[in-house]
Amino acid sequence: MEENRFRTNLKELPQNLNINTISAGLVAAIFGCTGPALIIIGAATAGGLTYTQAISWIFAVYLFSGLLGIFIALKYRQPISVAHTIAGAVLMAGSLTHFSIHEAVGAYLIANILVILLGSTGLIEKVMKWIPLPIVMGMIVGVMIQFALDMITSISIKPLLAGSAILAFLLSSRYLSKVPPVLSALIVSVVVAVFTNAFEFPAAQSMFVLPKLVIPAFSWDAIVSISIPLALLIICVENAQATGVLMAQGYKPPTTGMAVYGSTVGLFASLLGGHAINIAGPMTAICSANEVGKKDSRYAASVMNGVFFAGFGLFAAFVVPFVIAMPSVIVTVIAGLAMLGVLINSLKTAFSDTKFQMGAFFALIIGMSGVNFFNIGAPLWAIVGSLFVSLLVEKSDFAFNINKEDKERKEKIETSA
Repeated sequence: MEENRFRTNLKELPQNLNINTISAGLVAAIFGCTGPALIIIGAATAGGLTYTQAISWIFAVYLFSGLLGIFIALKYRQPISVAHTIAGAVLMAGSLTHFSIHEAVGAYLIANILVILLGSTGLIEKVMKWIPLPIVMGMIVGVMIQFALDMITSISIKPLLAGSAILAFLLSSRYLSKVPPVLSALIVSVVVAVFTNAFEFPAAQSMFVLPKLVIPAFSWDAIVSISIPLALLIICVENAQATGVLMAQGYKPPTTGMAVYGSTVGLFASLLGGHAINIAGPMTAICSANEVGKKDSRYAASVMNGVFFAGFGLFAAFVVPFVIAMPSVIVTVIAGLAMLGVLINSLKTAFSDTKFQMGAFFALIIGMSGVNFFNIGAPLWAIVGSLFVSLLVEKSDFAFNINKEDKERKEKIETSA
């Protein structure tokens, strides 16, 4: 049956490929292939890796992410986009100064095995079901609102470039109903950048760099310093963000499948230097937005995102110099504009109910704070902190949820009988 569903979704893919889904996939890919790729390059440089090792790292995370993104979107018919953890790449920038690439790869393997074990036991799904929806949505808004804030502050950095993109988005939303406003903003910003000489094109690499196999070495210090934080980032930050985004858009995300498939593929990427493969919250937000089209067709956006990602990874040696040339303001503004729909829907879900309002608010402000303890970022602390607040002052809301779930379970049993 699963195979038939995959074939059906693949067969119906062409009719769901249109300007909306293709442009959403492209915008998500531009977001994922610019700033995050530069972070990997910076981490590789800080860790003393060679250019070949850096390109192999990019090849691994983007090619495998793209291929898995295509598969998982088709399998579940949901706009689930796959990438690597940005926070994990930042973590590695410091870790590679203390551990060799071989020890790091050994730690990547252990991290992926931990995620697979937790996912296959169903523990991740149970935990996500227990966390109240308003708290998850508050966390999503708190973490992702920074994209919208950066979009506004970018106007003071590059007024013409940022302002023209935002104006194009608004005018397109008003007058060009058949053209995705984010696509209009992207086209206008690129044209303005070209005419103002904002691009600084370096010479493209003329050599095709083959990925390099890295033999893992296992160190207890590396496992403690890298594996455990990385596994937590994958589960509690990246996958949790994507789960919340999909829930906000009315989907039922396959929490277990996302974790198990991501880290299973991540095992292979690790051997080429890739630090992680996981579901991408911001890119999933772009591909699942209402503007992309009908809910049942948005999976095509993530399929296209996967195609672009895989292509970027395959030709990383040629493409990376052009990524470096792109003005960062374009990426910042387009990402902010693409997040608007998800932010609005998440805000509605977080604060439209009378329950868990204090927890949702704390999830919002902790997420916005950007706090980082023990190399674990704000998304996890937003969930942990807000749950503590809700358990302290909104205990009756949890009791209401438990009674509601028990009632629904009994009704299902009676219906099936």
